[in-house]
Amino acid sequence: MAKVCLEVKQRRPAKFSSRQYNRCQNCGRRRAYIRRFQICRICFRELASQGKIPGVVKASW
Repeated sequence: MAKVCLEVKQRRPAKFSSRQYNRCQNCGRRRAYIRRFQICRICFRELASQGKIPGVVKASW
């Protein structure tokens, strides 16, 4: 319940620009956000492993 409340609160425009923060588009997580893909690290890993993010390849050497 509290998480939904915070997500709704984040959608409203911030009073000051420094109070704005990013959220993952899939799960709503705000920590470990990757700006380039607009998702968190956990969702990024899952989608990259499934091959759903174009151009991302698992490193191997």
